[in-house]
Amino acid sequence: MSERKDLEATRKLREVMGNYFADLGRGAAEGKKTAWSSSVGPAELLWALGFNVYFPENHAAMLGAARMATELIPLANARGFSPDICSYLTSDVGAYLKGESPLQKMKLSGPPKPDVLVFNTNQCRDVKDWFQFYAREYGVPCLGIHTPRSIGAVDEPLVDYVARQTEDLVSPLEEAAGARLDVDRLREVVGISKRTTTLWKAVLETAANVPAPLTFFDATVQMGPAVVMRGLKEAGEYYQALLAELEGRVAAGVAAVEGERLRIYWEGMPIWGKLSALGGQFMQLKTCVAASTYCNSWIFDDLDPADPFSSMARAYSSIFICRSDDRKEAYMEQMVKRFKIDGILYHDAKTCANNSNNRYGLPQRLHQALGKPGLVINGDLNDLRLYSEEQTRTNIEAFVEQLLQK
Repeated sequence: MSERKDLEATRKLREVMGNYFADLGRGAAEGKKTAWSSSVGPAELLWALGFNVYFPENHAAMLGAARMATELIPLANARGFSPDICSYLTSDVGAYLKGESPLQKMKLSGPPKPDVLVFNTNQCRDVKDWFQFYAREYGVPCLGIHTPRSIGAVDEPLVDYVARQTEDLVSPLEEAAGARLDVDRLREVVGISKRTTTLWKAVLETAANVPAPLTFFDATVQMGPAVVMRGLKEAGEYYQALLAELEGRVAAGVAAVEGERLRIYWEGMPIWGKLSALGGQFMQLKTCVAASTYCNSWIFDDLDPADPFSSMARAYSSIFICRSDDRKEAYMEQMVKRFKIDGILYHDAKTCANNSNNRYGLPQRLHQALGKPGLVINGDLNDLRLYSEEQTRTNIEAFVEQLLQK
């Protein structure tokens, strides 16, 4: 049986991410303020103002990967949060109510107390409700950017609208930080983020090679710095080393999936508590999940240090999740061609309608346009009660057999 080929850089990744969380843990004792940010929010502005920046969505993904979420979600339900809403939100709130966190294994007491919370609704409304809950609990300000949904063209009126909202955050954030914004520092941070995202894009695009040197399952591990550290130079330094290793794999013909026969595109959220099992199954089937919408969501080509506010607005309004269906379809067509995809797997996540793109005929349209078969699997990002492992395993096996016959 083929075995997973671990990347050497992963040992460095643990150190880099460990240092990030250690800094969060020391922040209050060192007199640093902490801002909580949604994952595709104006993190660069927060770093530039001197905050330590913490991302609850990252914490929620850790709860899912640690398989802690299922027992925590009912605590949030009992507090009044519906079982039908985002299980990131409910598992994170449940962890807060129970006083448990994967961060405790890192010798931290848990998430750092916020001095301010900042959201962007470009992903969904849930982040606003999520952050407002903590604002009430901690008695601190909650600020936000309200980005439109189902965006077609990211045109100048839209960019101006979002950029003005971002600029309006400066004054209350300066008050929370106890410091004035240095625009040159903001330009520097945006430049660091730009370098990080450029390297992250290059990392993911190595999988366009056949055979691919990494898979979607590898990328969900490697994406941590792109999500929580993109304004810190250590993230770019890490991806420089990872990219060099992957390029070495490509040159040597080293495959992430030995004997790669097929290439799959993963559309939708990861199933965090089952990534290892799913990765193992695809490896056994000699099928590489070579690309995904999710991991590419932290590629921000439009960031520009020369124009920080407008470029942040454009970058964060261009992500897949807040675009119109025709834009999503065009993007996926490009990805299928770029990564030489044989079939598309759609994850219909029960509690994440915003990132389940199989519900309005997209699989059928793409099949008609590209001739690429699709498979829908039902599950959830964090709530494993909504996932049938046996059914999914059987459906994936049948799908791979279908692709091989085709």
